[in-house]
Amino acid sequence: MIQEEPMRGLRASAVVLMIVLTTFAAANPSAPSVAAPSDPEPASLVTLSLPDRAAMDRLTAAGADLTERVRPQPDGSIQVDAVVTPSQLAAYQSFGVSLAPETPPPPVAKSATGKDQLVIERAVWFKSRDGYFLSVEASSSAGEAATLTVTWKGKGGSTGQAPMVAYVDAGAYLGHQFSTPVPAASRPEWVTVTSAAGGAAEAKVKAWPDGEGPGKAVPGYQKDFITQYMPPAQLNERIKALHQRFPKLTELITLPYPTNGYRRHAQALIGTPPAAAVVVTSDAYGSEGGNDLAVELVGPGAPGKALQVTVNGKLITVSLATDGSGAPISTAAQVAAAINATAGTGVKATTYRTDPGSGVMAPAPRTQLSDFLHAPASVPRAPARVLALRIGAHRDGTRTGVLAYAQEHAREWVAPLVVVEAAERLLRNYALDAATRRLLERTDVFIVPTVNPDGANYSFYDFNAQRKNMTNHCPPQQSDPALRNAWGVDVNRNYATGSLSDGYFGASANCQSGTYAGPAEHSEPESRNVMWLAQKYRNIRFAMNVHSYGGYFMWPPGAYKLAGRVTLPRPTSQQEAYFLRSARTIEEAIAAERGTVTWPQQTGPVTDVLYSAAGNSADELWYDYGVYGWDFEVGADLWNPATRAWEGVGFQPPFAEGHAEAMEFAAGLISLAGVAADFREP
Repeated sequence: MIQEEPMRGLRASAVVLMIVLTTFAAANPSAPSVAAPSDPEPASLVTLSLPDRAAMDRLTAAGADLTERVRPQPDGSIQVDAVVTPSQLAAYQSFGVSLAPETPPPPVAKSATGKDQLVIERAVWFKSRDGYFLSVEASSSAGEAATLTVTWKGKGGSTGQAPMVAYVDAGAYLGHQFSTPVPAASRPEWVTVTSAAGGAAEAKVKAWPDGEGPGKAVPGYQKDFITQYMPPAQLNERIKALHQRFPKLTELITLPYPTNGYRRHAQALIGTPPAAAVVVTSDAYGSEGGNDLAVELVGPGAPGKALQVTVNGKLITVSLATDGSGAPISTAAQVAAAINATAGTGVKATTYRTDPGSGVMAPAPRTQLSDFLHAPASVPRAPARVLALRIGAHRDGTRTGVLAYAQEHAREWVAPLVVVEAAERLLRNYALDAATRRLLERTDVFIVPTVNPDGANYSFYDFNAQRKNMTNHCPPQQSDPALRNAWGVDVNRNYATGSLSDGYFGASANCQSGTYAGPAEHSEPESRNVMWLAQKYRNIRFAMNVHSYGGYFMWPPGAYKLAGRVTLPRPTSQQEAYFLRSARTIEEAIAAERGTVTWPQQTGPVTDVLYSAAGNSADELWYDYGVYGWDFEVGADLWNPATRAWEGVGFQPPFAEGHAEAMEFAAGLISLAGVAADFREP
């Protein structure tokens, strides 16, 4: 299924912004593209169907831009949301990938020899705004070959039955579970798991998340300060305004590493790809003069003329060589070489991609170079300084520090709203709410609304599917204008623990990949800024990396080596219990806002509940600095009572949904501050 085009949500939310978007295509992504040579292929947010987890591993290794919404299916296949272009979708078919059907296929029975032994690892119920749901996890001695079914009984004689899905990751059997929680007519009390091979097990169903619930808000407690999606400039102005209003409770910290900036070199594609085309790229950024340059190719109108390049102000004129009849004979390679050999052009020229440029160039009219950036002039192009708002009554390093940072991935527009809403609540309720006052007396909170401001601007104004930052590390062969939406580094794969260069899985060395790790660990200022906070403020013991979408609550380890599925070291049993106990308390606060429950099978270490993500920030915080590093994936699936199915919300849902997500996860973030306030060193 194709995700609904997100522009609908922007219109509904009355965002007062000049936004020019190359949107996720609303058409079938397999339809042929009719883009001009300099235009990128349209990208679509789709649900892909893969035959098994191994196919997803191959897709990840190929650098596919997968979201965090991964759903195993009853027949053993995998469905995963991904951002793809038509050519990528065609290429991925070699992995057995196809667009997911609207209705998942039925389970396929698998044979197992002899009666197997079953263990029910977890059986829980939860009640959301849509009713009762059941989640069960079990394991079989027959491994993935087992065919398991759950039957449950509830109050009033209610009953139900559903198949379980074998969960196999990197070749390792991790048990059976439901692909998604299943609805129940009333609260389930007992479950029986049976196997086609004859095994059976029974367990009492417990409540989820069953953590410590949030306290009752005092009359007049203030919340709901978010009115629209906000680009980086508005986010920065918001935390600056909070600092000005609450100077005794806050500090504004400018992080030390400037970003590359919302800027690119200006370019033009001249000629007809692939053999008779030249890509011209300005030495200066477009905003610093590159956009003023132009190139033209002319025929001298006479026989036997030599190839010549002249510069007249901002105009570069290429006079093509001719043969004895006066016809142009200059090849693309010759034109590129002549431009590069001429002083004062202010540009570099290359042939198109990997083509040697043997095609003969024809005269071409004056073509203006462009950086293809569409943000209004009010959006700065220069390197950006990332801001953090420090909140606390005692900001001297003696209180337990909590770091909340958002938008490592540019297209995740809800994530910054979560941390800004939490900051607003903490500061505006300090004077009237004793519980809030206690939090600010006992904790030291660091809020970073946007780690990746350049990419965020690109997402708002140019290409809303942008995941990465805007630094282009690609060579000239991968740097023509039509590839501009594929440039950049995945900030959350650029960290130094469990990284791609360490041999861990889930990041790519391909500069065009959605999970490109960069040329080196910490090559990007965005990742260095996050770690600078951990290095500078050693009282930080908790961190929440806010992402979207999918409805996960995760912690380390976040990466494994593919051969043997060797993860980063597991937390001790005591640490693991603390991670889970704290998560359940925070999830109670999230659920209290509007009944959204984070699923049990999506609560846990990243490698257990999602996939391997080499070089992510939570791992470095945990293993190198001892910080309890969590990840929110806001935007849990919504239950559709008409279709009786869970549906994904996307990166930029209609603002009414984005607003609701911000409200509930801000409550979760404040609950994390409560966990920190009670923290005692073991």
